[in-house]
Amino acid sequence: MTISLSDLGKRFNTDWIFRRLTYEFSAGNSYALIGPNGSGKSTLLQVIGGALFFNEGAVRYIDNTKQAIEDELIYKEVALAAPYLELIEEMTGQELLDFQQSFKPFIKEKNSFSILEEVGLNDAAHKQIRYYSSGMKQRLKLAQSFFCNTPVLLLDEPCTNLDQNGIELYQRLLSLYTENRIVIIASNDPVEYRFCQHQLLLSEYK
Repeated sequence: MTISLSDLGKRFNTDWIFRRLTYEFSAGNSYALIGPNGSGKSTLLQVIGGALFFNEGAVRYIDNTKQAIEDELIYKEVALAAPYLELIEEMTGQELLDFQQSFKPFIKEKNSFSILEEVGLNDAAHKQIRYYSSGMKQRLKLAQSFFCNTPVLLLDEPCTNLDQNGIELYQRLLSLYTENRIVIIASNDPVEYRFCQHQLLLSEYK
């Protein structure tokens, strides 16, 4: 899998967030999107994931057979964890993961309960998400993304609301479940992206 950005630009009204961005992301590599607040880190991550339209340039997903993936199918290739993504709070943790698996399968030999156990939420498997703490909700968001069987993993400020144990969990998930994937992290915190092999400074693309 390769993601290719060509002269990419995104604006809100007349304010350009980034412009003339050409870059390539390839499988087995990890990338940090860095820059000051407002530089476009989260915006670019959402554009790459197909959640936001862009105003100029192109984004191309190329599969292992060198074929371009159609825009409407990109969601199958991507898993995203971000603070602004809402969880269905009427569901339990296990119900949410079971629901997700119905349209985006987990990696092999994983099921909803084994995943909850791995992220330290097995005791809350049957509790409604509305009763989860903010840290528990973030663990669940990480579970949703890391265990999806997708070649692309997008993480926006992944340690939001996590305590030290949660940060250690995040780092363990990175070491175990990112091989051969494209991992892109939007963050200003080195704790979240220090393992990344490449860095893209968004403030250079104004």
